[in-house]
Amino acid sequence: MRFASLDAFIDKNRRTPPKGPVAVILAEDGVEVETTLRHHLTAGFSPVLLLADHEMPLGASLADDVIRIDYAANAEHALVGAVNRLNYAFPDIWLYYCFNTEYLFHPFCETRTIGELLAFHTEERRTSMMTYVVDLYAGDLARFPNAVSLEDAHLDRSGYYALARNDPDNNWHPKERQLDFYGGLRWRFEEHVPWTRRKIDRISIFRTRRGLTLLPDFTFNDQEMNTYACPWHNNLTAAVCSFRTAKALKSNPGSRYEIQNFRWHNSAEFQWHSQQLMDFGLMEPGQWF
Repeated sequence: MRFASLDAFIDKNRRTPPKGPVAVILAEDGVEVETTLRHHLTAGFSPVLLLADHEMPLGASLADDVIRIDYAANAEHALVGAVNRLNYAFPDIWLYYCFNTEYLFHPFCETRTIGELLAFHTEERRTSMMTYVVDLYAGDLARFPNAVSLEDAHLDRSGYYALARNDPDNNWHPKERQLDFYGGLRWRFEEHVPWTRRKIDRISIFRTRRGLTLLPDFTFNDQEMNTYACPWHNNLTAAVCSFRTAKALKSNPGSRYEIQNFRWHNSAEFQWHSQQLMDFGLMEPGQWF
């Protein structure tokens, strides 16, 4: 199904909103769009919304499985704007958002669906889930000059750290459950990344609610939703495995010729399995068994 605009989709579904969990995928370009869609369909999202420029091609095999919405994908804060409009239009559903070439993994996702995960998370009285954007990159940039290859994907096994979130006005008391997380390519090549885009934490999964606003740094105006754990114990977290930073570093004229290889002594082949991410400490199973 295809809609000419986001407003058209909202108007069509206002009386019978989607039950979710809903995945919203913004296609910034044509790289690995179909694999991104298939990954999230397999994860159990329903529906999967594709926001893309109207001229971007999409294989016929996916036309019946996703809802395509014509959208100005390269406008400033395009994904944030779309998420906020969907949040206001369809309150009280679980919603996930990402870009193309990004793949969500949660603990034990090979045998448990996103619906099961969020049912458990709801029982823990949580309305959001912290996700960490784990940079993926091709191991051989001579073969894959745009740094994207599912078959040759690598990630950093170490080099991740967290700092206390800066709150000089002390606007929110329990700051110990909010941290800024760093690592991956944005840390190793920080001279090419604006400081406002170096964090790797993102609240990618949340329950929609009127009055809630997603901010440009992928946090919310409700500070409790920006925490990685509740006051009683550690909660589930997930990982968004993403080629987006590597792709940007190899397409940006300021960094394209400065970087000849993303691999270093702490690189590891990505196994496309949640256990590897848990072993590296890149997501937390919490009380999820």
